[in-house]
Formats: sequence, C-alpha cells, structure tokens
Amino acid sequence: MAETCPRCGTEFLLGSRFCHSCGGRRPDAMSAIAKADAAMIAKFWEKAISRTHAVVAWVSWSRMSSKIKLPAWLHHLHFHEIKGQVGLPTASLIAFIIGLGCVTGALLVGLLTARTLVDWQAIQFYRAEWLLAAIASFVAAILLKKPSGN
Repeated sequence: MAETCPRCGTEFLLGSRFCHSCGGRRPDAMSAIAKADAAMIAKFWEKAISRTHAVVAWVSWSRMSSKIKLPAWLHHLHFHEIKGQVGLPTASLIAFIIGLGCVTGALLVGLLTARTLVDWQAIQFYRAEWLLAAIASFVAAILLKKPSGN
C-alpha cells in the first residue's frame, strides 16, 4: 500500500521526502522500535559472521594438513601432474576434461527409464545433445593444442 500524507491524504511520490500537494514532511519510515530491532539484527549478524570467521580460521588447511595424512597416490590427480603426463597445454586439457564430462553425461542419461515412446525419444535427444557438446569440446581441445615442432 502506498503511503499518504497525514495533512492532505495525497499519496507520496516514490522516494520523495515531502508531499507534492501541500509540502508536508513525510513521516519517518521506521519507528523507534523498528530501528532497535534492526540494530539487534545487525549485531546478531555481526556475531554470526565473526563466529564463522573464527571457525574457518580454526579449521584452516595449515592445521588440518598436520593431522590428516593423504594417500600417496593422490598426487597423481593434481592438475599439473595430469598436464605433464598427457602433454597438453592448459586450455586444451580443460577442453578435453569437459569433453570427457560430456561423454559421461551421455552415458548417465542412458540410466533414465522411459515408460513411453515420447520419453524414450526425449532421452535420446538429451543423449545426442551431450554427445554434440562432447564433440565440440574435443574439437576445441584439438584446435587449442599447440602444433608440434616436427
């Protein structure tokens, strides 16, 4: 509902501080109780944020790395390790990984069950879209690969 002027009853214009008809001052939008409630909510929010920062600082990787021992084979999954083993530049490797994800998506769409012919057609359409995305990503990976110096 629109606010009206207490003197003349005319609706205030959007964002105005005075009535355009009689020049009367617009009453404050927030009462003292509402201002106190807003201040209380702001203090509560600041406490929640500071507690969150404290928890994040407490569970930092520097503290966790000394307590948690990772398996030795896990270093093979680092991006730079894969990049060195495959021999692709960064952009080409990212496009290749996206293409593998699209092929995986096409395989996972096959897990959906179709009850009618229309459902089956929709699933095949989704699978075709995933495969087209994979083809586009693999082509991008090929085009982004640096030519060999033969």
